[in-house]
Amino acid sequence: MRNVRVAAAQLGPIQKMDSRHAVVARMLDLMRQAKAAACDLVVYPELALSTFFPRWYYEERGDADIWFEREMPGAATRPLFEEASRSAIAMSFGYAELTPGGHHFNTSILVDKAGAIIGKYRKVHMPGHVEYDPARTHQHLEKRYFEPGDLGFPVWRMLGGIVGMCICNDRRWPETFRVLGLQGVELVVLGFNTPSVNSQRSAEGLDRRMFHHRLTLQAGAYQNATFVVAVAKAGVEDGHHCMAGTMVIDPDGEIVAQSATEADELVVHDCDLDATRFGKETVFDFARHRRIEHYGLIASQPGVVPPL
Repeated sequence: MRNVRVAAAQLGPIQKMDSRHAVVARMLDLMRQAKAAACDLVVYPELALSTFFPRWYYEERGDADIWFEREMPGAATRPLFEEASRSAIAMSFGYAELTPGGHHFNTSILVDKAGAIIGKYRKVHMPGHVEYDPARTHQHLEKRYFEPGDLGFPVWRMLGGIVGMCICNDRRWPETFRVLGLQGVELVVLGFNTPSVNSQRSAEGLDRRMFHHRLTLQAGAYQNATFVVAVAKAGVEDGHHCMAGTMVIDPDGEIVAQSATEADELVVHDCDLDATRFGKETVFDFARHRRIEHYGLIASQPGVVPPL
């Protein structure tokens, strides 16, 4: 049995006025709860250090740089790394990354129990739009402020297993999970900030959004025989509601743990990574069953091309 006790550390709303230090204090409180629960890994949401700023339009894109981290750890975030090391607990969290070369990414990191960064992922599937759109009920300007990730979908050996990362909208794309699955992933961690209403279809509210959320996570877990830990930033941020839905999915695609609130909340579950073996050795034994000679369109054609 290769057990990893995971703490999915949901964050309630972070307002525009909240400082990094105030947010980190909340994250530290959740980490200490995770330590008290004897957890091995604590997972925080996408853009865990700030409000979901892509809902705000800055005419000068550089004005949004106030939300980006130029170093990791920095002065505000170093206490997280120090506490992780003291507590011997691994962690993952998302943040806005501004590289020394001036590139902007929606990023997530893996930190080991010694407090060292061992893995980095940059969000690949960027949703939303570039320019202000008055027809939308709210703005979703990720394409304005972030570049698509340039690191692909790597995995890392950690905590006795194989761990991968993705972020928010990545979960909607089966290619995300399959590329991770082809590397033997056993635990996928992801954070998300998801509005409870579709900005382009107001009738698509919380129930349907949550249905799609569960559907993508459960399909990705089952079809790749992996645990998935998905962690929300939830509640009403600056007048905009984000859904919760923090949950752990097992390799059979079952929801085995989930949040009950839209506030700061710890969801703890024991993930036996050996439970991934049955699916990987039977229905989803890729080496025996995949037929890559028929999959060329997936990697060669970005859009739909109907027959003539």
